[in-house]
Amino acid sequence: MQSNADKLRSLLASPDVLVAPACYDALSARLIERAGFGLSFMSGFAVSAARLGVPDTGLISYGEMLEQGRNICNAVSIPVIGDGDTGYGNALNVKRTVVGYAQAGFGCCMIEDQVAPKRCGHTRGKQVVDRDEAVGRIQAAVDARDEGADILIMARTDARATDGFEEAMWRIKAFADLGADILFLEAPQSEEEMRGFCDGVPGHKMANLVEQGDTPLLPPDVLHEMGFKIVLYPLTLIEASVAAMEGALRSLKSGKTPEGLAEFAHLRDVVGFNDYYEAEKKYAAGE
Repeated sequence: MQSNADKLRSLLASPDVLVAPACYDALSARLIERAGFGLSFMSGFAVSAARLGVPDTGLISYGEMLEQGRNICNAVSIPVIGDGDTGYGNALNVKRTVVGYAQAGFGCCMIEDQVAPKRCGHTRGKQVVDRDEAVGRIQAAVDARDEGADILIMARTDARATDGFEEAMWRIKAFADLGADILFLEAPQSEEEMRGFCDGVPGHKMANLVEQGDTPLLPPDVLHEMGFKIVLYPLTLIEASVAAMEGALRSLKSGKTPEGLAEFAHLRDVVGFNDYYEAEKKYAAGE
């Protein structure tokens, strides 16, 4: 059976742009797969919000992210990229994170160069570690992969916001030289910078499109023409979920039945009742 890492390698080798809505739990991941998307990303922002109700400022732990990721990966057959944040410690912690994410079923693990505790890439107060520590983290991640972890490595820099575009590109080039499979320059602030990123380094690159964020929201085909392979929508589903739940709650508060809800039969199908009933029937019949 093909591993999730191999599934992702096959997707990266295809000529098409990969549009990836981010998930935050098993149900959102299943909905992404049912909608026909071939790739997802477990968003640290969204998991922090959904699991703990706290901001993405390093408050969620490695163990909590790992458990959430295991549930997500077990719920779908498409590959999922896992947000590994800073690796949760020094270079040896980075290796442990990568190995743990591979064992959980992720196709790829993202490691970034922020100072711990990190924070969402499109919020204020970010800091990055120095070049040596940044390079050391990615080297450790790549070593974990090369030593047997069946997983790809995404290398991310947040240096654009703290030290400028040139420093961010220095780091991205260093990560590429180390053998990172996918490159992620967080929060470029113009189309010119996005093109500069794609033209300035070889390899697979990801665009991160946050609604009301710092990066221009360009269509996937335009981003593909620029040189991006993956187009990630990290907060779209959780933003849609919050808006829908708040709308339903307003209706209930005013004494009305909410409109636009999923039908109960559809909900039962989404969470797997129909498959369960079929399996139950099979074993009840002694098949």
